[in-house]
Amino acid sequence: MNKNDKSTKSYRSDTRLVLTGRDPASNHGFVNPPVIHASTVVFESTEVMFSGKAPYGYGRRGTPTTNALTEALTDLEGAAGSVLTPSGLAACSLALLSACKAGDHVLITDSVYEPTRHFCTTVLEPMGVEVSYYDPLIGNEIGSLFKDNTVAVFTEAPGSQTFEMQDIPAIAKIAHAKDAIVLVDNTWGTPLFFNSFENGADITIQAGTKYIVGHSDVMLGTVSANERAWPRLHAVHGAMGYHVGPGDVYLALRGLRTMGVRLAQHEKNAMEIASWLETRPEVDRVLYPALESDPGHEIWKRDFSGACGLLGVILKDCTKAQACAMLDNLELFGLGYSWGGYESLAIYADPRKYRTATKWDEPGQLVRFHIGLEDPKDLIADLEQAFGALKS
Repeated sequence: MNKNDKSTKSYRSDTRLVLTGRDPASNHGFVNPPVIHASTVVFESTEVMFSGKAPYGYGRRGTPTTNALTEALTDLEGAAGSVLTPSGLAACSLALLSACKAGDHVLITDSVYEPTRHFCTTVLEPMGVEVSYYDPLIGNEIGSLFKDNTVAVFTEAPGSQTFEMQDIPAIAKIAHAKDAIVLVDNTWGTPLFFNSFENGADITIQAGTKYIVGHSDVMLGTVSANERAWPRLHAVHGAMGYHVGPGDVYLALRGLRTMGVRLAQHEKNAMEIASWLETRPEVDRVLYPALESDPGHEIWKRDFSGACGLLGVILKDCTKAQACAMLDNLELFGLGYSWGGYESLAIYADPRKYRTATKWDEPGQLVRFHIGLEDPKDLIADLEQAFGALKS
């Protein structure tokens, strides 16, 4: 893009991913932004140093490399500004810290990413923030949980292990009527499949580790905010001293360029495998909002334009030991945390151990799959042979 026109809003998403955050004209014609390793910035004079008007003042607060990524994110999200953090969890914690203080009350979905819940327990609550968890299916009934000191609602659609589809526009409407900030963990949807701000968010979060980077080799978090939430988010980010190294930023920029085509393939593969899983006698239910059979399908169809490769499966009539034996029998699916890379992954999940506002009473065992970029027929064959362990 021309350096005087950093918006790509007139283009479709795949074109925007190619153009945004790049300015070859200011980089001697090179296609990609330079990788700048920097701490100290040398000023021309004390006048410039004290003015605060220099484009860069210290490496921790930004370089042309980090700015290329934050400008791209701000453009794609439709935000007032964006910041980077060293992990997705750091992005969640930063966003929450920017939205509340001691004496405040925050509402958090009971399906929240478990490390975010751990942050609330070990940091927010000891510092004097009251935390309440709500049923992710509460919708416009969330108003009954507000207190005089409720300042924020932290949402996630769908839930990262249990895949409930929240009605974020309904929640946001009530929260804003009560002057509360709405935060959305949009790692599953990404800005390509779910526009957080158009659906009522004030702050949107991504674990860039996952689909932005896309290659399982970088830890990264991103937080973007609207005009209301941006000044506070920007100030807290600076005070916390968060910084992401230029090499990781460069890999994130490189991953961003192909995020559209990768997500399209993840979705295609996941739909084929989810549909096959629904036919299996070993499967009680497939948790994937893009399926018509999913309870959250209508909300997904209304608010989302696509689905990523992450889904859950409730296995029928088996023990935890049998479910784990099935996982151990997998050959193409790796057993590992995180998701969003090119490879397929699987984990055993047990929401019973952390849910508090709602009861997870599914009788079967829950397994979460990330469907990667392998041929889905090979993945189906791997799942089929692994299901044999459920019979032993």
